[in-house]
Amino acid sequence: MPSARKSVGPVVTAAHLAAGGMPALSEVEFAMTVMHHAFERWMVRCMAAAGVPGLQPTAVHILHAVAHRGRDKTLAEICMMFNIEDTHVASYAIKKLAALGLVTTSRRGKEKTVRATEAGLAACARYHRVREGLLVDSLKHLKLDETALSEIAAAMHTISGQYDQAARAAASL
Repeated sequence: MPSARKSVGPVVTAAHLAAGGMPALSEVEFAMTVMHHAFERWMVRCMAAAGVPGLQPTAVHILHAVAHRGRDKTLAEICMMFNIEDTHVASYAIKKLAALGLVTTSRRGKEKTVRATEAGLAACARYHRVREGLLVDSLKHLKLDETALSEIAAAMHTISGQYDQAARAAASL
């Protein structure tokens, strides 16, 4: 439907923003917003299908992060990794994961550290199997260029830095 889309103009949520100096950015922002919500819904439902219902998206992110490479992560590292400004959000998710027996916490000096338990690693493995069967297999049928996807991810990381810089500037106004 690319021709129908061109006849109605860019798909955005705020025409007054798209009327500015970079209309394509409004298209990207709308697509990011929709994708963000779809991705969070997917993560929660995939984790539920993997046997761990009731987690919030942040908790799912953190569980995968602390399972990554089998080493303890500090709260500061987790917040930096996910660009979480409010450490209470991450702390709450960690407490919920710990209550479910999916992570353990300890201290490295004054810093709180988090590590995945065997139950947490097993949940991540089940999530992986569900993800492969339901998401990866269907995406492979689209025959997307994986190099192009990596380039899109790199561009998204670069653009996120611009949003962070703009946010810092806006905070000083």
